[in-house]
Amino acid sequence: MANKTDKLALIAQMIDSAEKNIQSAKHLLRDMLGGNVELEAGLSQKAAGLAITGGGKVIEGVFDGQNMMGPDKKQYPVPANYATKSKLVEGDVLKLTIADDGSFIYKQIGPVERKKMIGLLSQEENGQYRVVSGGKSYKVLLASLTYFKAESGDDVTIVVPQDGEATWAAVENVIKAGSKAGVVDDSGTEAESTPARVGDEDEDMEL
Repeated sequence: MANKTDKLALIAQMIDSAEKNIQSAKHLLRDMLGGNVELEAGLSQKAAGLAITGGGKVIEGVFDGQNMMGPDKKQYPVPANYATKSKLVEGDVLKLTIADDGSFIYKQIGPVERKKMIGLLSQEENGQYRVVSGGKSYKVLLASLTYFKAESGDDVTIVVPQDGEATWAAVENVIKAGSKAGVVDDSGTEAESTPARVGDEDEDMEL
Protein backbone atom coordinates (compact mmCIF):
# COMPACT_ATOMS: atom_id res chain seq x y z
CA MET A 1 0.00 0.00 0.00
CA ALA A 2 1.41 3.35 -0.98
CA ASN A 3 2.56 5.50 1.91
CA LYS A 4 1.54 9.11 2.51
CA THR A 5 4.53 10.56 0.67
CA ASP A 6 3.82 8.49 -2.43
CA LYS A 7 0.19 9.60 -2.40
CA LEU A 8 1.17 13.28 -2.12
CA ALA A 9 3.59 12.89 -5.00
CA LEU A 10 0.86 11.26 -7.11
CA ILE A 11 -1.59 14.06 -6.30
CA ALA A 12 1.00 16.69 -7.22
CA GLN A 13 1.65 14.91 -10.50
CA MET A 14 -2.08 14.76 -11.30
CA ILE A 15 -2.53 18.47 -10.53
CA ASP A 16 0.43 19.37 -12.72
CA SER A 17 -0.96 17.28 -15.55
CA ALA A 18 -4.40 18.87 -15.20
CA GLU A 19 -2.95 22.39 -15.28
CA LYS A 20 -1.00 21.60 -18.43
CA ASN A 21 -4.15 20.23 -20.08
CA ILE A 22 -6.08 23.38 -19.18
CA GLN A 23 -3.34 25.60 -20.59
CA SER A 24 -3.23 23.56 -23.79
CA ALA A 25 -7.01 23.81 -24.16
CA LYS A 26 -6.88 27.60 -23.69
CA HIS A 27 -4.16 27.98 -26.30
CA LEU A 28 -6.14 25.85 -28.73
CA LEU A 29 -9.29 27.93 -28.11
CA ARG A 30 -7.37 31.19 -28.65
CA ASP A 31 -5.99 29.86 -31.93
CA MET A 32 -9.47 28.91 -33.09
CA LEU A 33 -11.01 32.27 -32.19
CA GLY A 34 -8.10 34.48 -33.15
CA GLY A 35 -8.09 36.36 -29.84
CA ASN A 36 -7.89 36.12 -26.08
CA VAL A 37 -10.47 34.19 -24.11
CA GLU A 38 -10.74 34.51 -20.34
CA LEU A 39 -12.94 32.23 -18.24
CA GLU A 40 -13.52 32.48 -14.50
CA ALA A 41 -12.07 29.50 -12.68
CA GLY A 42 -14.65 26.96 -11.68
CA LEU A 43 -17.43 28.51 -13.81
CA SER A 44 -18.83 27.47 -17.14
CA GLN A 45 -18.93 30.03 -19.93
CA LYS A 46 -22.63 30.58 -19.42
CA ALA A 47 -22.35 30.93 -15.65
CA ALA A 48 -19.53 33.40 -16.06
CA GLY A 49 -21.62 35.51 -18.41
CA LEU A 50 -19.40 34.72 -21.37
CA ALA A 51 -20.41 32.88 -24.49
CA ILE A 52 -18.79 32.32 -27.85
CA THR A 53 -21.07 32.36 -30.87
CA GLY A 54 -20.60 32.42 -34.61
CA GLY A 55 -21.20 36.17 -34.50
CA GLY A 56 -18.52 36.96 -31.93
CA LYS A 57 -18.14 36.98 -28.15
CA VAL A 58 -21.12 37.76 -25.92
CA ILE A 59 -20.64 39.13 -22.42
CA GLU A 60 -23.32 39.93 -19.88
CA GLY A 61 -22.62 42.54 -17.23
CA VAL A 62 -24.08 45.22 -14.98
CA PHE A 63 -24.25 48.93 -15.75
CA ASP A 64 -22.51 51.00 -13.06
CA GLY A 65 -23.61 54.44 -14.24
CA GLN A 66 -20.91 54.87 -16.86
CA ASN A 67 -19.61 51.46 -17.90
CA MET A 68 -20.60 47.82 -17.93
CA MET A 69 -18.88 45.70 -15.31
CA GLY A 70 -18.28 42.24 -16.74
CA PRO A 71 -17.99 38.91 -14.90
CA ASP A 72 -14.26 39.08 -15.54
CA LYS A 73 -14.15 42.22 -13.33
CA LYS A 74 -13.29 44.34 -16.37
CA GLN A 75 -15.06 47.56 -17.31
CA TYR A 76 -16.48 47.83 -20.81
CA PRO A 77 -17.25 51.37 -22.07
CA VAL A 78 -20.92 52.07 -22.76
CA PRO A 79 -21.55 54.83 -25.33
CA ALA A 80 -22.89 57.89 -23.48
CA ASN A 81 -25.49 58.55 -26.18
CA TYR A 82 -26.88 55.01 -25.77
CA ALA A 83 -26.98 55.34 -21.97
CA THR A 84 -28.73 58.71 -22.38
CA LYS A 85 -31.38 57.67 -24.88
CA SER A 86 -32.06 54.34 -23.16
CA LYS A 87 -32.04 55.99 -19.72
CA LEU A 88 -29.85 53.26 -18.28
CA VAL A 89 -29.86 53.00 -14.51
CA GLU A 90 -27.28 51.55 -12.16
CA GLY A 91 -27.89 47.84 -11.84
CA ASP A 92 -29.37 47.31 -15.31
CA VAL A 93 -28.12 44.09 -16.89
CA LEU A 94 -26.62 44.54 -20.35
CA LYS A 95 -25.53 42.14 -23.05
CA LEU A 96 -22.44 43.09 -25.01
CA THR A 97 -21.71 41.40 -28.30
CA ILE A 98 -18.17 41.91 -29.55
CA ALA A 99 -18.44 41.26 -33.28
CA ASP A 100 -15.73 39.63 -35.36
CA ASP A 101 -14.75 43.06 -36.73
CA GLY A 102 -14.31 44.44 -33.19
CA SER A 103 -17.60 46.32 -33.03
CA PHE A 104 -19.32 46.58 -29.62
CA ILE A 105 -23.10 46.06 -29.72
CA TYR A 106 -25.03 46.63 -26.48
CA LYS A 107 -28.54 45.54 -25.54
CA GLN A 108 -30.37 46.06 -22.27
CA ILE A 109 -31.75 42.69 -21.14
CA GLY A 110 -32.51 43.12 -17.42
CA PRO A 111 -33.76 46.54 -16.28
CA VAL A 112 -34.01 47.06 -12.54
CA GLU A 113 -37.08 48.52 -10.83
CA ARG A 114 -37.04 52.30 -11.14
CA LYS A 115 -38.35 55.41 -9.46
CA LYS A 116 -38.43 59.02 -10.65
CA MET A 117 -37.61 62.15 -8.68
CA ILE A 118 -37.18 65.84 -9.36
CA GLY A 119 -34.00 67.57 -8.23
CA LEU A 120 -31.91 70.67 -8.78
CA LEU A 121 -28.97 70.57 -11.16
CA SER A 122 -25.74 72.14 -9.91
CA GLN A 123 -22.10 72.15 -10.95
CA GLU A 124 -19.25 71.56 -8.53
CA GLU A 125 -15.91 73.38 -8.57
CA ASN A 126 -14.28 70.42 -10.31
CA GLY A 127 -16.80 70.69 -13.15
CA GLN A 128 -18.83 67.61 -12.16
CA TYR A 129 -22.58 68.06 -12.50
CA ARG A 130 -24.90 66.67 -9.86
CA VAL A 131 -28.62 66.55 -9.22
CA VAL A 132 -29.71 66.94 -5.60
CA SER A 133 -33.00 65.25 -4.77
CA GLY A 134 -34.46 63.80 -1.60
CA GLY A 135 -31.43 64.86 0.40
CA LYS A 136 -29.07 62.90 -1.87
CA SER A 137 -26.68 63.98 -4.60
CA TYR A 138 -26.46 62.01 -7.84
CA LYS A 139 -23.93 62.19 -10.66
CA VAL A 140 -25.33 62.51 -14.17
CA LEU A 141 -23.71 61.99 -17.55
CA LEU A 142 -22.52 65.16 -19.24
CA ALA A 143 -23.82 63.77 -22.53
CA SER A 144 -27.33 63.59 -21.01
CA LEU A 145 -27.19 67.22 -19.93
CA THR A 146 -25.95 68.27 -23.35
CA TYR A 147 -28.69 66.25 -25.02
CA PHE A 148 -31.40 67.90 -22.91
CA LYS A 149 -29.67 71.33 -23.05
CA ALA A 150 -29.65 71.43 -19.25
CA GLU A 151 -27.87 74.12 -17.26
CA SER A 152 -27.00 74.64 -13.63
CA GLY A 153 -30.10 75.79 -11.76
CA ASP A 154 -32.55 73.79 -13.87
CA ASP A 155 -34.95 71.33 -12.30
CA VAL A 156 -34.27 67.84 -13.59
CA THR A 157 -36.39 64.70 -13.53
CA ILE A 158 -34.07 61.80 -12.81
CA VAL A 159 -34.46 58.02 -12.76
CA VAL A 160 -32.75 55.92 -10.10
CA PRO A 161 -33.05 52.32 -8.86
CA GLN A 162 -36.15 51.66 -6.76
CA ASP A 163 -34.11 49.88 -4.10
CA GLY A 164 -30.59 50.33 -2.81
CA GLU A 165 -28.13 53.17 -2.97
CA ALA A 166 -27.07 54.75 -6.25
CA THR A 167 -24.28 57.12 -7.22
CA TRP A 168 -25.52 57.88 -10.73
CA ALA A 169 -28.93 58.89 -12.05
CA ALA A 170 -30.40 58.87 -15.55
CA VAL A 171 -31.92 62.10 -16.85
CA GLU A 172 -35.61 61.83 -17.83
CA ASN A 173 -36.59 65.45 -18.47
CA VAL A 174 -35.41 69.00 -17.79
CA ILE A 175 -37.45 71.98 -16.60
CA LYS A 176 -35.60 75.14 -17.58
CA ALA A 177 -35.03 77.62 -14.76
CA GLY A 178 -37.47 80.55 -14.87
CA SER A 179 -39.67 78.92 -17.49
CA LYS A 180 -43.26 77.97 -16.72
CA ALA A 181 -43.58 75.75 -19.76
CA GLY A 182 -39.95 74.98 -20.31
CA VAL A 183 -39.94 71.23 -20.15
CA VAL A 184 -37.31 69.90 -22.51
CA ASP A 185 -38.33 66.53 -23.89
CA ASP A 186 -36.07 63.82 -25.24
CA SER A 187 -36.08 65.38 -28.69
CA GLY A 188 -34.08 68.27 -27.21
CA THR A 189 -36.88 70.83 -27.75
CA GLU A 190 -39.13 72.64 -25.30
CA ALA A 191 -42.73 71.55 -24.90
CA GLU A 192 -45.67 72.45 -22.65
CA SER A 193 -45.70 68.97 -21.17
CA THR A 194 -43.77 65.78 -21.78
CA PRO A 195 -45.04 62.27 -21.01
CA ALA A 196 -42.70 60.48 -18.65
CA ARG A 197 -41.40 57.33 -20.25
CA VAL A 198 -38.44 55.05 -20.29
CA GLY A 199 -37.16 55.06 -23.83
CA ASP A 200 -35.54 52.48 -26.07
CA GLU A 201 -34.40 50.03 -23.38
CA ASP A 202 -34.46 47.18 -25.87
CA GLU A 203 -32.62 49.09 -28.57
CA ASP A 204 -29.35 47.68 -29.75
CA MET A 205 -26.42 50.09 -29.78
CA GLU A 206 -23.35 49.57 -31.90
CA LEU A 207 -20.10 51.27 -30.97
